[in-house]
Amino acid sequence: MSGKSGNKSQLATAVAFRATLAGAQDTLQFYTGYDRQVSDGEKSADQFKVGVDYANNFASHKSWYVRNEGGFDRIKDIELYDVAAAGLGYDLIKDAKQTLTGRAGLSFRYAGYKNPRSKDVKAAGLDFGLNHRLQFENSILINRLSFVPTFEDFGVHVVTHESLLELPIASTQWKLRVGVANDYNSQPGRGVDKLDTTYFTRLVLSWK
Repeated sequence: MSGKSGNKSQLATAVAFRATLAGAQDTLQFYTGYDRQVSDGEKSADQFKVGVDYANNFASHKSWYVRNEGGFDRIKDIELYDVAAAGLGYDLIKDAKQTLTGRAGLSFRYAGYKNPRSKDVKAAGLDFGLNHRLQFENSILINRLSFVPTFEDFGVHVVTHESLLELPIASTQWKLRVGVANDYNSQPGRGVDKLDTTYFTRLVLSWK
């Protein structure tokens, strides 16, 4: 949370949750998050997402996955969006401290806009991704990247990226997370920029 009053008024709140169930051969993740910011009575952020991601390592470096993410972004005029995808993954790097997994598959993307002059997206397409995790002695670096183009027109696509560094605070349960996230939509609603970049510092509580 952050806020300000006086010559300018501002209130920003953000909350996120991620649960991971990791087995010997598979990993299941649930995640959700909400971000809202009001500056001088006008909303500058109002975004919600929820998703699930399942990966099964059926061979040493090979896996298959299914994922789905939905939500809304009212600043971008998106009343509802959903991306469902499935495909294969390959571990380019896999050791005790570092993993780098590439993904390729098929997807179906929906984006419904509030402005009737904006063109909704309902299209099948491809799904490409990179997931990277590097364990340092006292910190963790995580990078996530996805690219989802449509079959009809590769120029219609979304790209999402997140890089973060997680540092422990006092105990192993509390952590400080700093990072940057990018959300690019090649065909946004009318009057909306294609790229949003978010810089963040978060206090994280984790438990097993």
